Amino acid sequence: MAPRRILEPLIIAADRALRTLSGTVQAARPNPASGGDLSMPDGARRTAAALMRVNHAGEVAAQALYHGQALAARSAVTRKFMLEAAREESDHLAWCEQRLHELGSRPSLLNPLFYGGSFAIGALAAAFGDKASLGFVAETERQVEGHLDEHIARLPRADERSRSLLRAMREDESRHASNARTAGAIELPHPLQELMRRTARLMTRTAYWV
Repeated sequence: MAPRRILEPLIIAADRALRTLSGTVQAARPNPASGGDLSMPDGARRTAAALMRVNHAGEVAAQALYHGQALAARSAVTRKFMLEAAREESDHLAWCEQRLHELGSRPSLLNPLFYGGSFAIGALAAAFGDKASLGFVAETERQVEGHLDEHIARLPRADERSRSLLRAMREDESRHASNARTAGAIELPHPLQELMRRTARLMTRTAYWV
């Protein structure tokens, strides 16, 4: 029984990783970018596609973070919190992928690397206890909100479809951060917040082009 108890969570984690990276995730909620004009000049389309590729990569990383944190969570309550948040974030993943297809583009080629690294970071955060793990969620989502605000401003003026999608995503991120604080999140040390910010910036700059 002991080997089975060890292997089962790992098999489930591997299955979640494959589903995230395979592009087969289906959204449970309607895409907020539905409707509107799909046509844009080529230059604006390329800019929008690059930005949405970054957002898609961010959602791949978000899935990995939550899955890693769920795997190493100390309590069933925290594990449930992480998996419920991951399910909502999977809508974001599906929405971003759909928008990329509309823009005639593709996800980042580095998504498997982003997933693996983020999963390890999530599991490491959870190893410090549930309150620290929830603090990691709160800080991550706070930084993501800023990132989404930046992209909403940078999107071509004609791309209201992507803009409305990112606004809906921002509402979810804000709620996840608030829920994490309510659940007992602690504030992370400033040097760790800065390290998270620099790591995220490296990922976003890479995903923009690759």
